[in-house]
Amino acid sequence: MNKLNISIIGVPMDLGQNRRGVDMGPSAIRYAGVTERLESIGHTVTDEGDIQVSKRTGETSEGTNLRNLKAVTEASTALGDKVSSVAEAGSFPLVLGGDHSIAIGTLAGIGNRHKNLGVIWYDAHADMNTSDTSPSGNIHGMPLAVSMGIGHEELVNLRGYAPKIDPKNVVIIGARSIDPGERKLIKEKGVRVYTMHEIDKLGMNAVMEEAIQYLTEERKTDAVHLSLDLDGIDPIYTPGVGTPVPGGISYRESHLAMEMLYDAGVITSVEFVEVNPILDEKSRTADVAVALIGSLFGEKLL
Repeated sequence: MNKLNISIIGVPMDLGQNRRGVDMGPSAIRYAGVTERLESIGHTVTDEGDIQVSKRTGETSEGTNLRNLKAVTEASTALGDKVSSVAEAGSFPLVLGGDHSIAIGTLAGIGNRHKNLGVIWYDAHADMNTSDTSPSGNIHGMPLAVSMGIGHEELVNLRGYAPKIDPKNVVIIGARSIDPGERKLIKEKGVRVYTMHEIDKLGMNAVMEEAIQYLTEERKTDAVHLSLDLDGIDPIYTPGVGTPVPGGISYRESHLAMEMLYDAGVITSVEFVEVNPILDEKSRTADVAVALIGSLFGEKLL
């Protein structure tokens, strides 16, 4: 990865889940110094501002249990258009959330720009629920399934095409909370998953080597999107997330993963999501996000 023109896009979205505060995530990451961090590495940074997001109503659409479907669809469409235009202009999209439902828009913006897009989903959860398997109706648990073409038609067909990604081009890293319906879908679609069991057993170095080799050599992807949920990291390091799951990836393991992705030079778009300042402790989670962004974009100790 050479010195880049990076476009920061904020998405103050809290409509995909029930806990308030995650809409302040983009501001928290900015306040923690993400622009300064990237510029100190030598990149050129343009802050594109925030996508406009409607106020939550809590409504469920007729015939479905999905919360805030209309508002999520509108914001996701606007984000997809913005990400697409930024990429078209030759800039690197760095999207800041917001809850993980924003990935629907991000992937809609880049999915048709590449012949064989790969995705690394760095998360405690698989996010492959549907309205049939989700008891809550929270869309932030569905973006990966939606992007594979599985789910409500308004979300699946965002920006006029589906699916956005091939399930076999997806690698989930850090999973430790997977619902029964998701487990079934993972097996049916052939999604590669490295749970905490594999990370503990093999080590993060081996897991990342395998993941990178799988996407670049076996699947021969022409671009790779990183979708990083801060709850993928153990909550002792990132307390400010809405759905913390104990026993996660360590701070140092996460830095190693980001450093290896930088060295591989495969990442072409990124989103960092689920930073909730209301639940955070002295900006610890936002600080971790910025530190990991630094490693992903080439920050070195020496």
